[in-house]
Amino acid sequence: MFHNNPFYHVINGQCMTLSIIIVSYNVREFLEQALISIERAVARIDHEIFVVDNNSMDGSAEFVHRRFPGVRLIASPENLGFAGANNLALSEAKGRFICLINPDTIVQEDTFFTLLTFLEEHPEAGAAGCKILNPDGSLQLACRRSFPTPWVAFTKIIGLAALFPGSSLFGRYNLTFLDEEEISEVEAISGSFMLLRGEAIRQIGPLDDSFFMYGEDLDYCFRIHSAGWKIYYVPATRIIHFKGESSKRSPFEQRRLFYEAMRLFVNKHFRRNSAWIPSWTLIVAIRMRALAALLSAALRSAVWPLLDLLLMTLSLTVAVYLRFSPRFPWEAFLIVHLIYSTIWLVALILQGVYHSWRLSVARTTVAVLIGLVINSAITFFFKEIGFSRLVVLYAGLLNLLLLPGWRMVLKLAAQLHGRLFYRTLGHLALRRTAILVGDRMSSEALASRLRRRLDAAYDVRAIVLPRPEEGITTIEDIPVYTGLAHIHDLLRRERVQEVIFATDRLPYQEMLAIISASTHEQVSFKLVPSSMDVIIGKASVEYIEDMPLMEIHYKLQTPIYRFIKRSLDLVLASLILLLAWPVWLWQRCMAGRRRRPVTYIGERRQSFTVKEWEGSEGGWWRLLPRIAAIWRGRMSFVGPRPESHPASSSLAWSLKPGLTSMEEAGHAPALSEDERERLRLFYMKNYSPFLDAEILIKNAIAGIQKEERSEI
Repeated sequence: MFHNNPFYHVINGQCMTLSIIIVSYNVREFLEQALISIERAVARIDHEIFVVDNNSMDGSAEFVHRRFPGVRLIASPENLGFAGANNLALSEAKGRFICLINPDTIVQEDTFFTLLTFLEEHPEAGAAGCKILNPDGSLQLACRRSFPTPWVAFTKIIGLAALFPGSSLFGRYNLTFLDEEEISEVEAISGSFMLLRGEAIRQIGPLDDSFFMYGEDLDYCFRIHSAGWKIYYVPATRIIHFKGESSKRSPFEQRRLFYEAMRLFVNKHFRRNSAWIPSWTLIVAIRMRALAALLSAALRSAVWPLLDLLLMTLSLTVAVYLRFSPRFPWEAFLIVHLIYSTIWLVALILQGVYHSWRLSVARTTVAVLIGLVINSAITFFFKEIGFSRLVVLYAGLLNLLLLPGWRMVLKLAAQLHGRLFYRTLGHLALRRTAILVGDRMSSEALASRLRRRLDAAYDVRAIVLPRPEEGITTIEDIPVYTGLAHIHDLLRRERVQEVIFATDRLPYQEMLAIISASTHEQVSFKLVPSSMDVIIGKASVEYIEDMPLMEIHYKLQTPIYRFIKRSLDLVLASLILLLAWPVWLWQRCMAGRRRRPVTYIGERRQSFTVKEWEGSEGGWWRLLPRIAAIWRGRMSFVGPRPESHPASSSLAWSLKPGLTSMEEAGHAPALSEDERERLRLFYMKNYSPFLDAEILIKNAIAGIQKEERSEI
């Protein structure tokens, strides 16, 4: 295909064939995989790649600069939105063709070559898009669509588009009446992957930065059409789009931006030309569709809280009966139930019980205890009969039995009955049967981690090795199959719900071929990047209307978790300093040790000074000055290692320096900077007091063992 490549050349010594623009905002996990797949696809095409970082807080800019030195990085000091950020790169792009592509995509090796060839053969085409797959192998309907006129929106919102997808009258919203395997002229393509002719861009100008987050692709396609160019959907090649865009804005702000974008589009293009069409009809339709999607998602996520609420109702009823029997105070029960249960639910939510740790017995227990303490305190301020302290105590004890209890029962059932559990109760509770695709080492590591954490809710049915590896029949007691041809048989036989690619050695061409061939199997596909401690897939996507939002949650960027961490640091540091003051006095007065000032770079690159003991190479007492710095709020018990110069990583200075760090917890001392970055990112995303305690204990044990070895 790439022999005598017509796109590998420079025109007039100044213009290259292809400019690729990626706008990134806090999606470091996705960005690496996107860039790897893009570099493979453009290896024999004259190109340039831009990454415009919209002031990310996850170290994306530093990571790109270090990991992909050939990429032109544009670091914006503020979040300009999708359109504004793209315009920064458009002003510098030299390519005859411009590709706008999202960071949460993976392209085939032939994607750019195929579409460039198409545009060269069709000079009337101003833009082209390819076949875009969801992680479950289905067609992402937004890759070809019509403009959202009031009629098109009306047919969508009342369900006519779904009832008659093959009708050219009713199915225009996503052009479902067209064959997805045939080239089609369309009105609009998705901004997640849009290949544009440079001549068309010069004619119509940059993107409209009035559209901050949504609607800019529709607007650009409308302007391309208005300028006399055609837009094509070309299914000869395909990409996978994990359909997400991370944002630190609240869901309400996201919805506001979405509605504002649609309003801008209607006012800009429809009101002027069709004054008789009431633009508010489209706005109402969009809001109704968004509300329906929101309610559907809320119902799905409410199952676990409702179960806990039912058990809390039971425990409170029993508690009130035990305290006031035989006369049950029905008149006070409602307010008691409302206040008590709300506090316990909030405690469960803050502990992450309904997010990543829904089957965590420990976190549920802690949340119940916190709720018990708060509810007990409330009894001092309310004198009504329903707020008896004994009722609180009874209800708290029952909740301690019931709420962690049912989670423990599920875990015990999984351990004792294994496959029987997963095919019955576990199938209903966990709903994640999976197969892993990868080499022996990567599959074994991932299978082990999934087995250790039942909270991850995976039942791994099989492991598929792309290439033969001698003498392997099982890994972690999981059957092993050799050859990708086994995948489709396993999907049907094992009723698999997810396929996880656990290797970066499998060509994206083969990966996408598997996904595309499994469209009708109702299975989701996910990817574990080799250098990231995450699983990328559809599970991390929230939908608003047909617009997706992906939330990558960094706990230590939220005020509540920063408050928790600071409170625990303060309490523990106060306790240690209170107990260790005689040692401090001895070192200062009796041992005659002097203190020398040492300057370190702390949070937000603010310098601070610690007066450390001279000759403090050994002995635990050498840590006392740093514990004093923790008490003053300049350090933390767990964080990056203190450095005397500004760190190159934004992750390092976005945290307070630590007495110890996750980088030291059970890891070899010679970690690369990339490995340290991944550990810092994991810590920011998954912070909890339990994680801090685990790190401190591991490092304390490692320190004791080191001292014992040195004495020997």
